[in-house]
Amino acid sequence: MSATGQAEFTWNEWNGLPLEGDGALSSTIDMGTLLLNAYELGDMINQSAEVAEYAYWKRIVDGDATVHSLVRQFDKAKELFTECERFGRFHPDYHSAKDKVKAIELQLNEIECVSRFKAAEQAVDDLLFSIASEIAGSVSDTIKVPSNDPLAKGGGGCGSGGSCGCSSGGCG
Repeated sequence: MSATGQAEFTWNEWNGLPLEGDGALSSTIDMGTLLLNAYELGDMINQSAEVAEYAYWKRIVDGDATVHSLVRQFDKAKELFTECERFGRFHPDYHSAKDKVKAIELQLNEIECVSRFKAAEQAVDDLLFSIASEIAGSVSDTIKVPSNDPLAKGGGGCGSGGSCGCSSGGCG
């Protein structure tokens, strides 16, 4: 502990490496400073154009009565489809329930504010993923970076569905 009560670790302690007398790195990581920098990064993200665009379209979507009506219809249709799905495609209403969910979803996506909101949401997600990838990559090439994208983008690391810590030639 430092004089300020903050936990300090040498680089080797932080990485779980044994300390070796004169060969050990003498720089320390002040957890308070690290957290302060993380909050500053969060503030910078919140002030980004991507987050401003997202917040704008979210307010528009939240205030749109047509969207609210369709969302309620979508929720009811999805609930019915979930019930049918329990019995699988052999349920007599399975296909009609699935078609109704898709039809309402299509109606929602045709509303400009919804499509722009989804695009803004994806832009924020991409921004956060790129920042997380940059941070992870600065620590290690094998750190997992989770993504909301079901189709892996670049990297191919553990969090994106690729192999972990293996070269492109495969493991072993």
